Amino acid sequence: MKFFDLVIAIIAIIIFGIGLEECDCKMVQFIFGDSLSDVGNNKYLSKSLATASLPWYGIDLGNGLPNGRFSNGRTVADIIGDNMGLPRPPAFLDPSLTEDVILENGVNYASGGGGILNETGSYFIQRFSLYKQIELFQGTQELIRSKIGKEKAEKFFQEARYVVALGSNDFINNYLMPLYSDSWTYNDETFMDYLVGTLQEQLKTLHGLGARELMVFGLGPMGCIPLQRVLSTSGDCQQKTNKLALSFNKASSKVVNDLGKQLPNASYRFGDAYDVVNDVISNPSKYGFQNADSPCCSFGRIRPALTCIPASTLCKDRSKYVFWDEYHPSDKANELIATELIKKFGFKRVDQTQSPTPSPEVAPSPTSDD
Repeated sequence: MKFFDLVIAIIAIIIFGIGLEECDCKMVQFIFGDSLSDVGNNKYLSKSLATASLPWYGIDLGNGLPNGRFSNGRTVADIIGDNMGLPRPPAFLDPSLTEDVILENGVNYASGGGGILNETGSYFIQRFSLYKQIELFQGTQELIRSKIGKEKAEKFFQEARYVVALGSNDFINNYLMPLYSDSWTYNDETFMDYLVGTLQEQLKTLHGLGARELMVFGLGPMGCIPLQRVLSTSGDCQQKTNKLALSFNKASSKVVNDLGKQLPNASYRFGDAYDVVNDVISNPSKYGFQNADSPCCSFGRIRPALTCIPASTLCKDRSKYVFWDEYHPSDKANELIATELIKKFGFKRVDQTQSPTPSPEVAPSPTSDD
């Protein structure tokens, strides 16, 4: 009888998952993106040339030290998640990441310099493309299945929220740079087909891995980032680059909407904030900004300053600048963009017990200019 009891116990473990850890699983986020969403992955890529590991990055968040975000404060995904009552997912490469942390907070795979295409951003040496991020997500799923069992893991991943926010590097750090073969292999139309077609297959893959509630962020007027302006002869926005962003948004929006209708149980949405960001840049004072064409963190008159470093000079009031550095919006601009998306899509809180994390207090600049 003892042998029979043992056999029954083993069968029960196999069939019902008895012996696996219980999971009162929370709703969490899994974020795929580039430097606009990176919360520290590139900090752990020792050879990456795209990092936010030096002051004054992170000056207005937490302890004010660099945390891997390419801004002075929060990302758009941070702010939307806070308002929805979702925990902020840690970077995939964070050494403290464990199965329990994943079950409690989700994971952020975003990587500065990464793109939809594998070849994008290759001169940064190390970065995670979207394909690589999806591969890492598959590894995460294996860990969670081993922890709580296949059935509970499937429920956990299907109930999670997903963010995909890439594309700007595929233009700025690929197609629009002659050192990349894509710049002479394709024209605007064929490159767009290649890029959006690749994104479509990636979104299908994510659905196959359980992603049901998914938001794809569109591109802003990337021809108006300080770097693009300073590289133009007039200092104005580069309209060709902006037109590419609009074309990408139109094509990828259609793909996302079509997939939302075609894929089983999929709620796929496209987050387009192009118009509001363009209006902020065109009419900064309307939104409480004083500067929308140059970075708060710069190297004096030496432009472009490709990154923010300890020797950089900071503007007097970071809340008055749309851009933090040559590429990335400030915390205040990210808050405005996130608020617009929250209103546009009517995002609801997943819990009713916590209040959104307030915007950070802006500390005085260690060094300042006019």
